Amino acid sequence: MAINTFARKEIKFLLTMEQYENLMKTLTEYMNPDEYCKGGKEYGIYNIYYDTPDDYLIRESLAKPYYKEKIRLRSYYSPASPDDTVFLEIKKKVGGIVTKRRVSMTLAESDEYFATRKKPQAKKYITEQVFKELDVFLDNYPISPKQYISYQREAFFGKDNKDFRLTFDRKITERRFDLRLDNESYGNYIIGEDQRLMEIKVSDSMPQWLVEKLSELKIYKTSFSKYGRAYQNFVLEQAMATRKIYISGISMINNQLMNRSV
Repeated sequence: MAINTFARKEIKFLLTMEQYENLMKTLTEYMNPDEYCKGGKEYGIYNIYYDTPDDYLIRESLAKPYYKEKIRLRSYYSPASPDDTVFLEIKKKVGGIVTKRRVSMTLAESDEYFATRKKPQAKKYITEQVFKELDVFLDNYPISPKQYISYQREAFFGKDNKDFRLTFDRKITERRFDLRLDNESYGNYIIGEDQRLMEIKVSDSMPQWLVEKLSELKIYKTSFSKYGRAYQNFVLEQAMATRKIYISGISMINNQLMNRSV
């Protein structure tokens, strides 16, 4: 099983196609595409986010506390088969610093872990430690699958600093049903087809060439959570579904016409 851990800053920007295309002209001078993105290729990322029955984790996250955490199951295949490798991740943000710890297993093993807490055999101590952290998380929160998020990604690494990473995401897709990774990727887009969500991931500070280019192209930092945006859209849809519309003495509730006393 593979294990990834890191701590870094993640800075987000929402770009127009014109900004994206102009930035790319400079980007290739200082950064290399990762092994999955050579020749202008992208790769897909497919996630199931878990939350409590009252959506506590995402509501707490949107309140922007000093400390927040979330848990998700990630695949790089869609649809994933029972034998495909998936990654169970705990992601935390403390004072602006993001840490992520994850363990890999098959999709079938992840189903069994959530159902019975039975773990795949771990050969590394750090893997056992992450599973202990996952167990504590599951003990504290009565979670279940709540949100599907997928997207297509381009990723780049600094030529002089491998810890400096930059990604562009498009076709960010969400749904709150069919919450399994062995289902196809489909749903609603949460950014425009002509937009790119850029994330700069650094352990210290951005390089000067990038700071200057962002200023030149008028690209400004934004607060953007994929799960957060999807949840906010869901809440808005729920509010609209129950909204009362009064037209000439008639009330419409949930698409049903009702007489109104006047």
